[in-house]
Amino acid sequence: MMDHQSHPEEPLQSSVSDSTEASATVQEAVFCHAEGSDGKHVRKSHHSQEMKGNLVSRLNRVEGQIRGIKGLIEKDTYCDDVLTQIAAAQSALNSVGKLLLEGHMKSCIVERIQAGEHEVVDELLVTMRKLMK
Repeated sequence: MMDHQSHPEEPLQSSVSDSTEASATVQEAVFCHAEGSDGKHVRKSHHSQEMKGNLVSRLNRVEGQIRGIKGLIEKDTYCDDVLTQIAAAQSALNSVGKLLLEGHMKSCIVERIQAGEHEVVDELLVTMRKLMK
């Protein structure tokens, strides 16, 4: 049986940079395709070290939030408090997805459209539908 805590756990904060800083970082992403050793195009993104660091740092925070949620459940924390933390973790993960999507659209998608690969728009639409579920 779960007890309601009179003082809910402190929310697990996700420090999300402001959109201006994130946009500046996204613009540092470079080309998303390279040629493999067999001459075929390999789908690979090439983000700046700063962008990779930003994404990894955000994912590390999400990972910590998930571990915190697990601990809350193990301690029989009041359900509403756990649900609040789940919402915070989902929001933090969504911010990683948005940042990556922005970089993808500004580099990979633009590059492929400029190369005449207009089917990439359909690929992007499928990806966006998955993110919007």
